[in-house]
Amino acid sequence: MRSMGGERVREAVAGAVGALRAGVDQDWSEVGAGRLEWSCRRTAEHVAGDLIAYAGQLTGRAQDAYVPFEITLEDGADNEGALHVIETAGALLAAAVATTPREVRAFHPYPFRSADREGFAAMGVAEVLLHTHDMAQGLGLAYEPPAELCDDVLTRIFPHVRPGPGPWRTLLWATGRGDLPGRAPVTRWHWSNNPVIPTERLTLQGVTPAAAIDLRTGGAGGYEWIDGGPYEGTREAAGMLVKAYEAGVLRPEWGVFVLVRSEDGRAVGGMGFHGAPDADGRVEVGYDLVEGARGNGYATEALRALAARALTGDGARELVATVDRTNIPSQGVVTRSGFTRVGEDQRMYAYALRR
Repeated sequence: MRSMGGERVREAVAGAVGALRAGVDQDWSEVGAGRLEWSCRRTAEHVAGDLIAYAGQLTGRAQDAYVPFEITLEDGADNEGALHVIETAGALLAAAVATTPREVRAFHPYPFRSADREGFAAMGVAEVLLHTHDMAQGLGLAYEPPAELCDDVLTRIFPHVRPGPGPWRTLLWATGRGDLPGRAPVTRWHWSNNPVIPTERLTLQGVTPAAAIDLRTGGAGGYEWIDGGPYEGTREAAGMLVKAYEAGVLRPEWGVFVLVRSEDGRAVGGMGFHGAPDADGRVEVGYDLVEGARGNGYATEALRALAARALTGDGARELVATVDRTNIPSQGVVTRSGFTRVGEDQRMYAYALRR
């Protein structure tokens, strides 16, 4: 699985600076940045500010709001100076991402009020790619980032966007900067970091399309599993998530979660939904644990938390689960989590938990 870390931030920044350096002889204060209302100079300042702000969120472990600071370019800074500030801010974010433990999350509002180091790296890369495009348009410069880098962004923080004819064109469309055949123009947008649900001993970490693609094909999805996991059910669920992503119907809060132990950051199982709730508010849930994690109450703890989250608000009215008649431990998990048996056939018991 290709990582989304500091090296991707450095790659994005190097490509942007290389492209924009061809336009340093123009007056960036007087040239508009593409469709934005900002000048190219203001846009360059914004890029640097976002990069260093993301580094600050991670290093400061901000939990409830942005760390209250910002940067501005000195009045006498020329265009080369502006590029140097972008390079420096990018290096700071790359270093912050590289030195932040995987389990750390810090405040970001879109849409679940936190992001991990991969999320901040992806957001930083997106800011660089998109605003370099804006500036390049205004300055009359050619710019197209590597397709793989664009795909890194899309599969981390645009899980709700159906893949298009090319990652760069899709990213431009998804952010209101371009058109795609058969799709309406985008006028309002935001990216989406993965959701996380904490419990007493675990965190349920939402699986991104990038991680799901890797899990489906036999990888670890970027997680450190006990006993060489995950179990086969998690891989099958990852495949369902990938299909939803490719169809453009994935809603991350109704996706797949990896169960990660808080004590050591190691993954012990998977849990999630078979899709978003139907028209009646009904949604099916499934789960499995790596064999070495069974018997510790992890599945019950996780299912209680997931069910409480799912049945809050307007999303779901009924959670259902089907369990093999011979799987006594799994029957215990659902009943301890508040589900009641509502049906059966020769092979399975059906359980439901209603709001």
